[in-house]
Amino acid sequence: MSAPTTSEDVHIAQSLAVVLPAYNEEAVIEKTVSVVATALQKWTADFEIVVVNDGSKDRTGQIVEQLSMSEPRIRLINHPVNKGYGAALVTGFHAVGKDLVFFMDSDGQFDIDDLQHFFPLIENFDAVLGYRNPRQDPWLRKLNAWGWKQLIWLVFGVRVRDIDCAFKLYRADFFQQLNLETRGAMINAEILYKLKRDGRTYTEVGVKHLPREVGQATGAKPQVILRALKELFIFGRKWKQEERAKLHYPLTLPE
Repeated sequence: MSAPTTSEDVHIAQSLAVVLPAYNEEAVIEKTVSVVATALQKWTADFEIVVVNDGSKDRTGQIVEQLSMSEPRIRLINHPVNKGYGAALVTGFHAVGKDLVFFMDSDGQFDIDDLQHFFPLIENFDAVLGYRNPRQDPWLRKLNAWGWKQLIWLVFGVRVRDIDCAFKLYRADFFQQLNLETRGAMINAEILYKLKRDGRTYTEVGVKHLPREVGQATGAKPQVILRALKELFIFGRKWKQEERAKLHYPLTLPE
């Protein structure tokens, strides 16, 4: 499904938390947070924006701290050192206390207004997953993403159009019951695997993806890819063992 081309403001009854992981995004973080806050005010008064500053070496944290002084619904959480994309998301998910939780990258490559098309769908699904349509990334990143998607499908049976698209809306109760174990680029695959394992439902919606104007993407760095493959091997084996144990564990009835 694709997002409608017409845009009408909606109002939601649920409270909403937005998690923004950020690493060295001083050039765009003020614009991103401000645009998100403006959009949320149109949809609900009960919202919070949680920016997880993942050990940035620039002024990302200071800029968000200044923004939070004028808007108390903006919260800053600092990692003293860079822990990885997954770790930043986990910190954000554990910090929120709203009905719905949405996350988006802080690099300015998404249009927050696309989120309004997700709200009617979350009434009927546990998650609404965005996919970049079209994806504005170099061909090598697209090739890596295609290979990763095939690997996740083969190992976990999870088949979605854009696993790592950082534009997803979930019912927050899912994360309240979820033990997230990965801390790198494997995080989205873990979330979707456990969503599927728990029998929860999702739908997919195409969203605009904009060219990156400033800053540098880190997702294609060799160390990021190697960490993701390592987590895939370690946790893939662990979760499969847990599945087999659950299937063969004898049912104990009370006396």
